[in-house]
Amino acid sequence: MMQIIRRVAIALIIALGAILWLASPALAFCGFYVSQANSDLYNQASQVIIARDGDRTVLTMANDYQGDVQNFALVVPVPVLLTEEQVRVGDPTILERLDTFSAPRLVEYFDRNPCSTIPEIGDAAISTMGRSSLPPGSPSDEALGVTVESRFSVGEYDIVILSATESSGLETWLDRNGYQIPPQASQLLQPYIRQDMKFFVAKVNLEEFNASEYQSLRPLMMAFESPKFMLPIRLGTMNAQQEQDLIVYLLSPKGQIELTNYRMAQIPSDEEIPEFVEEEFGEFYKAMFQTSYEREQKKVAFLEYAWDMGWCDPCAANPLSREELQKAGVFWLEGASNPNSRLNPNANNVFITRLHVRYTRDKFPEDLQFQETGNRQNFQGRYIIRH
Repeated sequence: MMQIIRRVAIALIIALGAILWLASPALAFCGFYVSQANSDLYNQASQVIIARDGDRTVLTMANDYQGDVQNFALVVPVPVLLTEEQVRVGDPTILERLDTFSAPRLVEYFDRNPCSTIPEIGDAAISTMGRSSLPPGSPSDEALGVTVESRFSVGEYDIVILSATESSGLETWLDRNGYQIPPQASQLLQPYIRQDMKFFVAKVNLEEFNASEYQSLRPLMMAFESPKFMLPIRLGTMNAQQEQDLIVYLLSPKGQIELTNYRMAQIPSDEEIPEFVEEEFGEFYKAMFQTSYEREQKKVAFLEYAWDMGWCDPCAANPLSREELQKAGVFWLEGASNPNSRLNPNANNVFITRLHVRYTRDKFPEDLQFQETGNRQNFQGRYIIRH
């Protein structure tokens, strides 16, 4: 007989932008890195938060990188021209909170000894998984078809917003300004130029970074309005050495957010597993995810969590507070209530969808396209040990 659930805390070690429980070094980002140093530079892991209501989006990008670089930058396609007021640095602890709240969890149920007269205290132990960035004679910018729309600084980043009419000109501009461009950059940049998308170039200001108290780069946040609800992932393959993993936390006041151009599948859940797996839960989940990934022919985005953030059952971590959600980019909370919350109608009206995408250029040739839905059906990756 199942008994009352009890939580047992398990230590979580999370590196900014790195999802350490993945089966192999994770590689993903919605842009590509460019370096001014003669060093290899790879995007090792990526977590992205997208808060969306109507046409308004707040996008938070966290990443990690490898390589001893003196200067570093990244290029991300964006649907609109961004101004300084639309860009800021984020709080890295918010990604940790979303991760721990939504990560797949292990639950233990203790059946009562029928011969015992001790009051029923059998509980369940819950844990999230361990986790689980002009020489003389050169053509002008105008001749290259590149326009520097704006320049500004935010925190430890120097930002340039570019528009371009041809990919080779943009590639030349980046190269001319000292950035080493990954191979095949022009080929992958061209589709974004045809869509009239702009390019967000964020360069690390080493002087500002060294003067700050931060040990690693903070996430970048951008807010904009556009009917396009998408996440560019193709440019991330420029820095990839192998399959890439991307965790996307999608926040909406309506319900689940779904992909429109790729199939979604729920990760296998509510499976009963042997007791010894408790000590090897991370390895178990990695193997299980890889098996599911291969069974789906490597063409599916996996749903790991979908839940009303006003409550949880079982809870791997406390739901985020209103202040934390606002730091995650949620902008619709002022005076809002949540009539769908089972525990508290006055709770924050936020539904979280956690997607895990493992992809390569041939299996995911298009950027991720999303849509909001009114589906508030709850789902979680949950694995059960019975004693």
